Amino acid sequence: MLKVRLKFATVFHNFSTAAAKHRRVPSKYKSLAIGKAQQAITDYLHTTRSLSYTHAEHIASNASVSIRNLILKLDFSVPTFSKSLRKHLSYHPINEFVFFFESIGIDYNEVSEFLPQKKFFFYEDRSVLDAACALSKFGFPWNKLGNLYKEERLVFVQSPGEIESRLLKLKDLGFTSVAVIGICLAIPRTLSGGGELGSEIRCLFVMLRRLFDEFDSHHVFEENVDSLHAISRKIRVFYDLGCDNIEMWELMGINKSLFVEYSEEALMRKVEYFCRFGVRKEDVALLILRNPAIMDFDLDKPVFSVTGMLKHFGLSQDEVDAVAQKYPYVIGRNKLKNLPHVLRALDLQERIFDRLMNGNHHLLASYSLMDPEEDLDREYQEGLEELQNSRTKTHNVQKLDFLHEIGFGENGMTMKVLQHVHGTAIELQDRFQILLNNGVIFSKTCMLIRSAPKILNQKPHSIQDKLRFLCGEMGSSLEYLESFPAYLLFDLDNRINPRFRFHKWLVEKGLSEKSYSVASMVATSEKAFIARLYGIHPAIPKHWFERFSYRKT
Repeated sequence: MLKVRLKFATVFHNFSTAAAKHRRVPSKYKSLAIGKAQQAITDYLHTTRSLSYTHAEHIASNASVSIRNLILKLDFSVPTFSKSLRKHLSYHPINEFVFFFESIGIDYNEVSEFLPQKKFFFYEDRSVLDAACALSKFGFPWNKLGNLYKEERLVFVQSPGEIESRLLKLKDLGFTSVAVIGICLAIPRTLSGGGELGSEIRCLFVMLRRLFDEFDSHHVFEENVDSLHAISRKIRVFYDLGCDNIEMWELMGINKSLFVEYSEEALMRKVEYFCRFGVRKEDVALLILRNPAIMDFDLDKPVFSVTGMLKHFGLSQDEVDAVAQKYPYVIGRNKLKNLPHVLRALDLQERIFDRLMNGNHHLLASYSLMDPEEDLDREYQEGLEELQNSRTKTHNVQKLDFLHEIGFGENGMTMKVLQHVHGTAIELQDRFQILLNNGVIFSKTCMLIRSAPKILNQKPHSIQDKLRFLCGEMGSSLEYLESFPAYLLFDLDNRINPRFRFHKWLVEKGLSEKSYSVASMVATSEKAFIARLYGIHPAIPKHWFERFSYRKT
């Protein structure tokens, strides 16, 4: 008990000391202390580092966390605080890049990611500062340059002359300075490339000129940086999907309400939803622009029956029955937010997306469960009840949500898969994604997981190495996984690689005329494998153990 009290006393003392440190400046003097610190930093950068007073003031006024940290290093007294600050700066020079990066709008917690190595003063590397000053001179808000820097760092290695030349050329395409600033902040790559404008950028600004004229006639935006930046960000949502599509630009001009009534975040959510169909991004843009009513559809909360939805989209009963037989683990209920991946798991995404594109987008909003009991799987419900009462409820629910997100329905098979997969939902997603990134088709990836759930227990690099070995060294294809998904469960270094190399050696030496399949080489037990070698020749196992097996004697 005494130890506990002593420990508590120590913790309380440390907490009280830390709290006292943060209370050195009385609350009624905080604004005064901040103001004096900002002025001290402004004077320091202007007089000591020869920055223009305006830019020094920009840095000091927009680096609140860095200013606070500076204040906390000093004892506070109203009469002496200014003098203490200047004395401190004389003997303890600041890391000027920390103040600079925070001031241009980069979160203080992220600043360390952008600091130049072993450099603390602007005279050691002025390129970033000079670029920021050139942009500020043109009219860019100083505290908005951070996002531009994070997205297109190459802009800040250009000389002030190159930046000024490029901005003037963009302005000469028929824009005001304010419009150029709004566009460049929204689409930073428009500033890269030095003084010369490429054909893509010229084409973009020509289309924007027409679009802005259309918007301006309907008072869609105000002539200020914030308004033009916000509009340009929304335009970019579609521009990134299909910059060369003329119809897309025409539809943006027609559907001006999209850019007035909906936020950039709302547009992005709808775009991301339809991009999950795995179709061309350009078609996603056209679907939304042709059918702006989609923006008001609730594509998140509604629950649907997979078989009911397929019929709703026009599949015949025979087609639905065939799908249910081939993909039973997808059948059941799911949430509408998971529909794109449900359709990809059924390999029906292109067919259904084409229906949406051809004037049937209303089908997404007109579906509803016909019967409260429709596609209600009792085995799933029982498993869900057990899961809700388990000690690891939150962890297991997140894993179950992941399975539903990739297309697995509310059915007993999904519950069986859940029992065999280990890791967090994020880890499972990373492992699933590595299969897709290496060329395994979405629907076949789900099939592999249904057949061998423990595939998702492998580390991403392990999965990738095995896939590369299968297609490279072994000369097979990803399609082979359909007949032997367990391949991904075996150890590459201790099982797959040594057995394959030994098999090649046997064939090269003319000791084995039979060509074994990957499954036969890998899945055979150690005892059966040695027996097979002994059957070829009694001396063969000795070569295996001495030269190839990881259990070398």
